[in-house]
Amino acid sequence: MSAQHDRFVHDRLPPKNEWPILHYDRPELLIPAQVNVVEELLDKAAQKGWGARPLLRSSKIVLSYDDVRERVDRICRVLVEDLHLVPGNRVLLRGGNSIGLALAWLAVVKAGLISVATMPLLRARELGDIIDKAQPAVALCDIKLLEELELARKEHPSLATVIAFNTPNEPGSLAVRSAQKEGGFTACATSADDIAMMAFTSGTTGKPKAAVHAHRDILAACEAWPRHVLRATPDDIVVGSPPLAFTFGLGGLLIFPMWAGCSVYFPDAPYTPESMVKTFHDIGATICYTAPTFYRAMAPFARRHGIAKLRICVSAGEGLPDATRQLWKDATGIEILDGIGATEMFHIFISSAGDEVRRGAIGKIVPGYEAKVVDDDGNELPRGTIGKLAVIGCTGCKYLGDARQQNYVKNGWNYPGDAFMQDADGYFFYQARTDDMIVSAGYNIGGPEVEDALLRHAAVAECGVIGKPDDERGMIVKAFVVLKPGNEADAAMTKSLQDHVKATIAPYKYPREIEFVAALPRTETGKLQRFRLRQA
Repeated sequence: MSAQHDRFVHDRLPPKNEWPILHYDRPELLIPAQVNVVEELLDKAAQKGWGARPLLRSSKIVLSYDDVRERVDRICRVLVEDLHLVPGNRVLLRGGNSIGLALAWLAVVKAGLISVATMPLLRARELGDIIDKAQPAVALCDIKLLEELELARKEHPSLATVIAFNTPNEPGSLAVRSAQKEGGFTACATSADDIAMMAFTSGTTGKPKAAVHAHRDILAACEAWPRHVLRATPDDIVVGSPPLAFTFGLGGLLIFPMWAGCSVYFPDAPYTPESMVKTFHDIGATICYTAPTFYRAMAPFARRHGIAKLRICVSAGEGLPDATRQLWKDATGIEILDGIGATEMFHIFISSAGDEVRRGAIGKIVPGYEAKVVDDDGNELPRGTIGKLAVIGCTGCKYLGDARQQNYVKNGWNYPGDAFMQDADGYFFYQARTDDMIVSAGYNIGGPEVEDALLRHAAVAECGVIGKPDDERGMIVKAFVVLKPGNEADAAMTKSLQDHVKATIAPYKYPREIEFVAALPRTETGKLQRFRLRQA
């Protein structure tokens, strides 16, 4: 790393005694002490014979690995030569999933800067919190999303420079500036432990937390789930809906495809369930990433039109109800590849594919990680017992200047905040977020299990389940239900749903209260916001 180095982030990392245990005890995890993740994945693609292969696709253009490298190098020169950014400076990125945003992310990290990607739907107040926390020197923004960012800048003038990255004819835009540059930019000589990115969690309450990941972390993640579970090939074409600002999307729709030598398609507009199925056919997509709710909504279209060459369907971001897994399998013949990961861990650490899928389970621990189910004191519980999930491995949580680090990492183990049960064969069964576990009359009830039962009723389109305070039982199970068109939200439907749950799972788990709603509150990544249901 250069002598002129902004140490803002390094100086705000947690003290070493609060770091997670990091294990690199597999041959593929022995990453060099000096490495730049973009140099490794992009610049070295030609050495692997991938230079002329497609990497980034849209309806208008297909860029090969060599094409992407040249464009990234030109942007790097703008960042370093025109904007005078130095290694360690933060660059805020704002845009929907697109080739432009992917190029910007790669250039920022190749130049030794720190990417701070933000969700497209964030408003000025939320962007202001991120600006305060990350102190970015520059923002690269999709022209369509400038308004909220400019509003945030008025309240947070520390962000001095904002440049649009997708206005090819606008003087001063990133496109015009980079077109005037030559390629051939040498990647910044970052150490493996230099920070490459900052990912803000979609926290349900309070200020957002910033999880930071080094170049080593991203490369190590490539050698875990993608190598051992996903197993993509250079011939794969990847599509998906998770935002690149979400580590599930960044890994699935940019980093992991580059590691495998395959390509990614970015749509002109956000996907609808119908348009994604159409895209499967239009481009010959073979791998899809999206949330369980989206698979459920796509199933009728997939059944009607088929799925062309699609072979792998990845679900993460929230719990996958078995009802949704079976609905998709019945419509397409494909067993969804489920996984649980975390922004703090970068990506998926429990998952299983193909013949190793066990009904109701997320899967087994991914090679490169260890996991156990523990009690409140961190003691491992007997198999078959519900407790808190604790994980260690080749990635781990490091929050930027945040006392909540101590809540996530305890004695070196990461606590993602999930309640799990592990069976005798090592399969992990998701129960609920630990905050969402419902304790009713002494029984532990996982909201997702009740949701899964409700989704098996022919009238239910979507549902969310929470615990509602109750004087007699401590809590009762309450369900918020979105009905399919043509069904009446009346007392008869309430009884039908309650009877259906009693017949599907243990009767004490049935929802004693059901509220019919037009829609459920979800994050940009598709996660159900149960805290908003509790507030309601």
